[in-house]
Order: sequence, then structure tokens, then C-alpha cells
Amino acid sequence: MSRSSTVTEPTRSPVTAAIEIRDPATGATVGTVPVTGAAELARRVAAARRAQPGWARTPVTERAAALRAGADLLREYVAELAATAEAETGRPRAEGAAGIAAGAAALEQYAELGPVHRGKSLQGDIDATDFMVWEPRGVVVALTPWNDPVAVSCGLIGAALVTGNSVVYKPSERAPHTGALLGELLARALPEGVLQTVQGDGGVGAVLAARADVDVVAHVGSTATGRSIARSTAATGAKALLENGGNDALVVDAGVDPGWAAEQAALGAFANSGQICVSVERIFVHEAIARPFLAALVAAAASRTLAPLVDRRHRDLVHAQVDEAVAAGAECATGGVVPDGAGAHYPATVLAGCTPDMRIMREETFGPVAPVCRVESFDRGLAEAARDEYGLAATVLTSSLPHAQRAWRELPVGTVKINAVFGGAPGGAAHPRGTSGTGYGYGPELLDEMTQTKVVHLNSAPR
Repeated sequence: MSRSSTVTEPTRSPVTAAIEIRDPATGATVGTVPVTGAAELARRVAAARRAQPGWARTPVTERAAALRAGADLLREYVAELAATAEAETGRPRAEGAAGIAAGAAALEQYAELGPVHRGKSLQGDIDATDFMVWEPRGVVVALTPWNDPVAVSCGLIGAALVTGNSVVYKPSERAPHTGALLGELLARALPEGVLQTVQGDGGVGAVLAARADVDVVAHVGSTATGRSIARSTAATGAKALLENGGNDALVVDAGVDPGWAAEQAALGAFANSGQICVSVERIFVHEAIARPFLAALVAAAASRTLAPLVDRRHRDLVHAQVDEAVAAGAECATGGVVPDGAGAHYPATVLAGCTPDMRIMREETFGPVAPVCRVESFDRGLAEAARDEYGLAATVLTSSLPHAQRAWRELPVGTVKINAVFGGAPGGAAHPRGTSGTGYGYGPELLDEMTQTKVVHLNSAPR
């Protein structure tokens, strides 16, 4: 899953109250999107509230058919969506198209799962009927990120819609044109009012999260924003569904091939320029293979040409963590220099000699940086990987089955990957731990998050 821990506001015009987006590759203006004002927000939420009961009464097979129609539209407009996302976020068009395909697949997955999402019967008195049935929660606010804007949005929106909720959708202020197009396409397949798309930065999201007339606030984004949402929903009684920042560790055991391990580390740290929620953020390598591993990782980093970061303000935050680590004693083995020229480019960077107390090892960087810490044993690497306030995911590279068994049992994270930094079977749904969030974000279990259960006891009146 995917988002930045250091979301900053883009340039905004005080006159037009519009978000201005610049191409992160060139710095050229992509366009402006008006921010949805408070009165219009209230109107959109009210429209979603009015539309929801009728949508809930719509047969679930028809709701599923609407999701399939939405998936077809995404495939029809994949080129336009991918080009828009590239202009706004810098993500290469081919990678963006893969994310759009994943979004369409998510809609189809929930179109299949929705009609078979069921309650259960209970064994009560012989002359009574007892059962548990699920119902939609009502109005779902979906606050989604910029780094995989279509795939993540489709997961939340699809699960909410197929279970009979209406949705107020606010895409990231860093991908507003992509979000507007996605919302327009999906709305074509739905009754009026069921999906409302609004625009704005974190302030608009905060207003939505604090409203007493919404029932779920589903957010994929920064930990700081997630904490703010949790405070708001604690006051309103809405459900908070949060997938927030991660600081994923990679533990490299002795006995593995250092070249292969370095390729895994480079893939995990540099894919999408490090702007993935489950990117490798800190590396603990056994000292027995540390030297060849580091040499291979430096070579892998130096050979990569990366897409730009989402904007210059985010690049500044990434570079500040690198500079701070070097000042604290880390060695910049490659990269670590802000290039000249337009845009928000930043090189693949490897930091050697890092220590666990450095900020770059304690906080999510969300950029193409691989900080490496040598450890004297697998036990030490596992302990350092577990010593973290986040709890999204972690990876262990090992040829030892006992070490692999210990890793998945002991690491306090929602997802543990053994010998592969990415991958996994479809339908996997994990609980983020610690400051990484709460609730299921994917798979069949996301339908449970979007619904509430009612227990029914049915008996006969006496004659």
C-alpha cells in the first residue's frame, strides 16, 4: 500500500483558492484545480447522505455490475489517466498504467466479493430464529494518496460502494487532476449522488473528518494526518480506517548471496523513487557479508535512473534527512546530491555506517535512500528491526528456516516478507500496527470494515 509521511501543501493561490500543480520533471505548470469550499462540502456530503439509502436498497448484484462498468471505463481511459498521473506526480506512464490496471482489478474483485459477503445464523431456541446480518455504515469519506492514486482509491471506493455505502472522495492535493478524472469515470456508472468528488489539501480533509454526518473516514496517507483523523472521529463516533506511514526494515542474514540481497534492497528502496508505503526504509546487514553487499548495493544504485520525486518541497525533506545522517557520521557511498536543473529529481542514494538512533533510521523518508547498518548477528538485526514505532511491513533475507520462522513470529508488523521485498498472494489483508494505522485496508476483510453487524432474534408472539 502506498503514501508519504511528509505531505506538504502545494502552491495555492490566495485569490482563486485553487491548487496549482507543477510537473515534477520539468517544473512547468500542469494546471490548477479549485478547492471545494465549506458550503459546497456540506452540500456534497448532504447529497451523498440522501443518495445512500436508495443505493443500499439496490440489489447487490446491480451494485456489483456498476463496479464492473467502472472497471471497463478505467481500461478505456487508461492512457489519459496514466498521462495525467505522470504530469502531476512524475510516476512513469507505464508504471501508472499498471496502477490503473490494478485499480480496475480491485473494482472487479469487490464486484465478485460483495454479493457473497454474508452474515451467519445462530443456534437459539427451537421456536426462534437468530442470525447476524451486515448493513452498510452510511457515508464513507475516502482520503487517498498521490503515489498510487488510482489503485488505492479504487480499493476503498469499490469496497464502500459494493456494500451499499455512498462515498465522498477527496484525492490527494498532489494528484487532483487524476482524482477528478477517476471520480468522473466512476460516477458515470453510478446513480446520481452516490459518489461525490471534492478537492483540497489537508485542511479540506480535516473538515470532512470532523463532520458529524459521516460514518467512516478511510485514509491512506501520513501518520500525522492519521492521528488527527483519529482524534476527530473519536469525537464524532465515526469509524476511522487508517493505513499510515511505514518505516519498513530489511534484515539481511549471513549465508545469503550478497549480490542477490543487494538487488532486493535496491528494488525495495528505489522502486517509484522510494515513494511506496512498503519501501525499504532501513537495512540491517550481517557483518559477515556487509562488505560485498554494500559494494553491490552501491553499484545497483549508481546504475539506476529514477523518476523525479513528487515535488521540490518533498525533495528538500528527503535531502535534509540525508544531510543530517552524514553530519551524524554516516558515509554517503553514492548519490546524496541535489542535481542542478528543473524539476524535483534526486539520485538513488546509499548511506553506509548508519546507526539505529539516526533520524533516517527512525522516521519514514519516502525517497530513494537506502541507509545501511551493520549488525553482528541475526538476533541483533531482528531486534533492531522490531524496535520501531511503526508497524506496516518488514522483509527478511535468509537461507535459515528457523530464522525465517522467528522473523514472521517476532516482527511486530502487519506484513512479513521472507526472501522477497515485494509480492504476495491476492486477497491478503493485514492490520497495520503502532503508528502505521488501524483496520484492514485490502482483501475480503475490507468489506467487514465498511459494514456493521446487526443481531436479529425472531420469535413468535403468543396466541
